[in-house]
Amino acid sequence: MKKGFTIFIGFLHDFAAGCWAASVPAVYWLDHVAAQRPELKSVLDGLERQFFWAGIACVAVVLLAGMGRTFTYAYIGNVYGEDAEKLRKKMLIVKHVVLMLIFGTGIYWQYSMVFDR
Repeated sequence: MKKGFTIFIGFLHDFAAGCWAASVPAVYWLDHVAAQRPELKSVLDGLERQFFWAGIACVAVVLLAGMGRTFTYAYIGNVYGEDAEKLRKKMLIVKHVVLMLIFGTGIYWQYSMVFDR
């Protein structure tokens, strides 16, 4: 059961990250079309906000599932050997710093498009 839960949490984490990544170009595209078609702006602005908030919900799922992954057996202990484990942990830290910058930049960009008043 624990292995199945670990796989599910990992899938949920990755799926939510992909959904957030898809929300970024969706907001951009809607903002771009709304700028070109003023008669559709009120409808598209509402849709933009929905994609933005859905993206924020995805980020919350990514964070929560990521915290869940931290405590599963696949990420605790000495799975790959002591030396490899030290390197893996350093690489995970670097990866997460880079991804936090990407998520932060993407959310800021979406916010600036959605709430551009």
